[in-house]
Amino acid sequence: MTSTTTMITTTFLIFLFNSTTVNSAFFIPKTDVNLLEFPLNLEYFEAEYFLFGSMGKGLDTIEPSLAAGGPPPIGAKQANLSLHIKDIITQFGYQEVGHLRAIKKRVRGFPRPLLNLSAEAFGTVMNAAFGMPLSPPFDPYANDINYLISCYVIPYVGLTGYVGANPKLHSPVSRKLVAGLLGVESGQDAVIRSLLYERANKKVVPYKITVGKFTQKISQLRDKLGKDGLKDEGLKVPIKLGAEKKIQGNVLAGDEDSLAYGRTPQEILRIVYGTGDEKAPGGFYPKGGDGVIAKSYLRR
Repeated sequence: MTSTTTMITTTFLIFLFNSTTVNSAFFIPKTDVNLLEFPLNLEYFEAEYFLFGSMGKGLDTIEPSLAAGGPPPIGAKQANLSLHIKDIITQFGYQEVGHLRAIKKRVRGFPRPLLNLSAEAFGTVMNAAFGMPLSPPFDPYANDINYLISCYVIPYVGLTGYVGANPKLHSPVSRKLVAGLLGVESGQDAVIRSLLYERANKKVVPYKITVGKFTQKISQLRDKLGKDGLKDEGLKVPIKLGAEKKIQGNVLAGDEDSLAYGRTPQEILRIVYGTGDEKAPGGFYPKGGDGVIAKSYLRR
């Protein structure tokens, strides 16, 4: 073999190695694609709820390409918020637009599913949480406290989904994306919980039930629907469940080592459908979620 031939062969092998390395770094396996698509169901919910709650308009106005022709949400409207809370929720809304775009840059995704964001849908959740009808029916759009309590209902579920998905991902691209999403989702959850924690002993008008009790009941309902043990905690807990079993204050939820809880797609669907059954749509998703994972249960 001549020196020229050797050089050409070596150059080709180096090029082939580098190409393979680059492709493997950016390749997303099918199992990852399915896991990355699934959270779009929750991201659509959060984007629409935050945008409508703060500004009275949603993706069809802000970024219609991301909605991809999906049906408009049912009952979404602007909430009666103070300037401070409105500013925070507006930031959250735009952040969720970015999350949708980030996911869709890496996987094909799907159009916005049908979402029921009506006061009645949230009222049903609160009735289930307390095991009785609240009178008058809970209205998430009525004021700051009601809206913040309603924000406690779903976003945390998405956070636990990212925690649960992360160890199942294979591609560095997938893991980096989920880490980035989880970081901001965790921040949003921390802000919501902090705002509620400041008001934990305040009674929600007209129910004479404290904000802290609302969070406790909602967390208990999510654990009941999820059917996989303790993965949810209100703003105040028994000392045995507090950080290092030394405190009742629980501004952030975490396990015995203060690590975030994780949930599977099945658990998440059971919770957001409000049925306790991943095969039975309802609640905030009248026709069920979209994507390979959610649809796989609807076909059974």
